[in-house]
Amino acid sequence: MKRINVLGTSGSGKSTFAKALADKLNCAYVEMDGLFWLDDWQHVDDETFIKHIEKALDKPAFVLDGNYSRTIPIKWKDIDTVIWLNYSFPLVLSRALKRAVFRTISRKKLWDTNNVESLTRLFSKKSIIWWTITTHKKNRKKVRQLINKPEYQHIKFIEFTKPIEAKTFLKTL
Repeated sequence: MKRINVLGTSGSGKSTFAKALADKLNCAYVEMDGLFWLDDWQHVDDETFIKHIEKALDKPAFVLDGNYSRTIPIKWKDIDTVIWLNYSFPLVLSRALKRAVFRTISRKKLWDTNNVESLTRLFSKKSIIWWTITTHKKNRKKVRQLINKPEYQHIKFIEFTKPIEAKTFLKTL
């Protein structure tokens, strides 16, 4: 386990888990959101995003935090492990809600940008809560399909369906 991608819907705890895993393995932590988002909720174009990913993954070992399914052919070509935090919809929705409210109140800047959550954003279709509601089911289906694709049989897939499984895994490393 040297080149790892942590997947999971918003609110699953990808970033927290991926950072802890990178610390345990003493390797680089790469956050895809940090490669994608610019100031004022703008984002890089796909060509630039892929170049950022390729540069960030040009390391012997890393833990990559993020989904972005359009980047799978790039990020999975040399990856050896995918860890999927496949938690229930009620759990991830409650976590996404708590996180969004905390970020709105704290005005915490995200990804080395000037982006902050706001009440306007919280109650819009750009909200992480709306994103969680509309993508949870289809992302699960998509990952299940990807696991069975012949071009990804070189990857070890580890699925956790409960947070305690992920915590136990980290403790055993």
